Amino acid sequence: MGKNLIQQARGKGGPTYRAPSFRYKGKASYLIPAEGRLNAKIVDIIRCAGHSAPLMVLEHENKIRNLMIAPEGIKVGDVVEYGEKIPAENGNMLLLKDVPEGTLVYNIEGQPGDGGKFVRASGAFARVISKMKSKVVIQLPSKKEKEFHPNCRATIGVIAGGGRKEKPFLKAGKKFYAMKAKNKLWPSISGTSQNAVDHPFGGSSSHHKGKPTIAPKNAPPGRKVGAIHPRRMGRKKK
Repeated sequence: MGKNLIQQARGKGGPTYRAPSFRYKGKASYLIPAEGRLNAKIVDIIRCAGHSAPLMVLEHENKIRNLMIAPEGIKVGDVVEYGEKIPAENGNMLLLKDVPEGTLVYNIEGQPGDGGKFVRASGAFARVISKMKSKVVIQLPSKKEKEFHPNCRATIGVIAGGGRKEKPFLKAGKKFYAMKAKNKLWPSISGTSQNAVDHPFGGSSSHHKGKPTIAPKNAPPGRKVGAIHPRRMGRKKK
């Protein structure tokens, strides 16, 4: 009797793969856009299992609190601003049309008012390349350039927690507990290293079976793994 592939078991939505969101502190996003300027005081900086970067707790003038991703150089007691036509200072949240070219930003909205979707990992930042009347071009951490609506919001600065990936885990136990905290399946192994019952590429006591990785066009879901109907295979020669 066969078994589900890992990606099939994950799609079932069981507790093994479900994110432990009950342990998360909350959603880090902008408030509903407000007219003019709004000040907020940083009352605390916290750690959240659902975010790689530290979060800052903001208390606004109307006593409403929300979470935001903290930039480098921020501290408890500082006051940040967001709205239209405010200075491009560290931690302030501006519309992209008001951000000067060359400024480092993070937590960029994909659509105006969505709360922030791009550049949210620790140590990450993007750069405003150019501004036009209908769009703002931003260089993402991957060096890819993407166009955004001028009314999308972004935060000035570099996200705190940089260098997180530079610290080695040193032993498998540390990595195990780090992945367990996020409900991530670990270790991740190739199909050729698995048993025949667990994967179509498994078995035969070898890492190199010589079995073609191109899945048949009409293969069932359990067999449709590897290169699924590719137009070409191998390195492209010049």
